[in-house]
Amino acid sequence: MNTRAARLLTALSASFLIGLYSSSTVAAEPGPAASLANAFAFEAHVTIDAPIVVGTGPQGLRRIVPITGGKFEGPRIKGIILNGGADWQYVRGDGVLQIEAKYTLRTSDGVTIMITNRGMRHGPADVIDRLARGEAVDPSQYYFRTVAEFEAPSDSRYAWLNKALFLATAERQATVVNLRFYELK
Repeated sequence: MNTRAARLLTALSASFLIGLYSSSTVAAEPGPAASLANAFAFEAHVTIDAPIVVGTGPQGLRRIVPITGGKFEGPRIKGIILNGGADWQYVRGDGVLQIEAKYTLRTSDGVTIMITNRGMRHGPADVIDRLARGEAVDPSQYYFRTVAEFEAPSDSRYAWLNKALFLATAERQATVVNLRFYELK
């Protein structure tokens, strides 16, 4: 390639790159952002058994908490929680309890719905120790939040659960976890 062709190719390449860079860095006009809203969906009272301690692994102290039943109710849904689920959890090195609970709901009209509920709980050491002993602790003294996803039959009146994320506030008692689920709009 001759010098003149090389210079032309370099100039075209530089122009192309400058144009590409300029078009990707131009700020877009600000527009209305989607707002984050929520609506109360239901409250659940999940009964649990004593934790099964697996031991300390790479992620921390691993435990399994059997879910033995319970009930739930809200404006559009009501029913029971079936025995057989569990909360697979571990205590991280920083003391945060990381949870992943999987269990099954049965509505009052007989529809079965699966739930996967992930979240975390943490607080001052003395508060967490009191919770571990089964003592009643004001939920404002610790952080316990989850994000839930549901699997309801697509042809059921509960298919709306499949199309949203749900946040929950949670409260730990000795043998029950109380959750208030909110649908993100």
